[in-house]
Amino acid sequence: MNFKSLPQLLDYFKKEETCIKYYEKLRWNNNPTCPHCGSENPYATTRGYKCSDSTCYKKFTVKVGTIFENSKIPFRIWFAAIYLCTSHKKGISSVQLAIDLNITQKTAWFVLHRIREMLKKSAPQMLGDNGSIVESDATFIGGKEKNRHTNKKRNLLYPELKNDGTPYVKKKTVIGIIERNGKVVLKHVSAEIAENMVPFVQDTVKDGAKVFTDQHGGYSELAKVYTHNTVNHSLRVYVQGEVHTNTIENFWSVLKRGLYGIYHQVSDKHLERYLNEFAARFNARHTSPYENFNSFLTKSEGGLLYKNLISK
Repeated sequence: MNFKSLPQLLDYFKKEETCIKYYEKLRWNNNPTCPHCGSENPYATTRGYKCSDSTCYKKFTVKVGTIFENSKIPFRIWFAAIYLCTSHKKGISSVQLAIDLNITQKTAWFVLHRIREMLKKSAPQMLGDNGSIVESDATFIGGKEKNRHTNKKRNLLYPELKNDGTPYVKKKTVIGIIERNGKVVLKHVSAEIAENMVPFVQDTVKDGAKVFTDQHGGYSELAKVYTHNTVNHSLRVYVQGEVHTNTIENFWSVLKRGLYGIYHQVSDKHLERYLNEFAARFNARHTSPYENFNSFLTKSEGGLLYKNLISK
């Protein structure tokens, strides 16, 4: 079962029964547990299990309480989607996934968002342990002003308006913290200001760690808790000894190439899920496809309703 490619995965999971047994072992360790009340003494039925607790007595399958709940898509297709989403370095679009798995684009879009909901639970523990170096930086997601249509460019007299009178949409701000040779944590914030940046670093990085940033004023408070050093990009100084932010800058290039090249455009509402996807995939870059598949599959608890996904 130590597969290294999608064909090998599909060769193993040819039958739905094989998939169900595999997931039951992974989720329950072959000891079925009622997702409604937690009872560990259900009995098997023709379609799954039924709780033996008289106060519950509900029917369930291994899908209940997971991202697979209420889905008519076979496990085999779900497993293939998880493999493709988590192994492609820059992700996979719902259009391409629909073609690859012979499902509708709408279904593929929903499947990918449920997988991203699963991947948000892959966030690492506190960074900066054992004297490791941590870098923090912000980037901006969105199209360039020069590429806008003339009637949609920013009004120089009234920057908050477009020329056609509709609100000007600013780029989305993303803060990232990365441990050299380690993991990354991302967050979508309203703006690159101290009120957003400092608490995020403090919640993510252990006290006393080495934190390197650029000279943005929002990081000035970090010196009270961390060994904080900066590089002055405005003077075209990018490296001073071990002090630089090149690691996080390299990650930004992968993130943007994926967002712009694969997904093209991401709304504010869903950006956090896309960030979870890129971070989880990057943090699992040193492990095998089989290990990643199992690791992500164990985080499939919880669900995401379609009505909640499309609600404003």
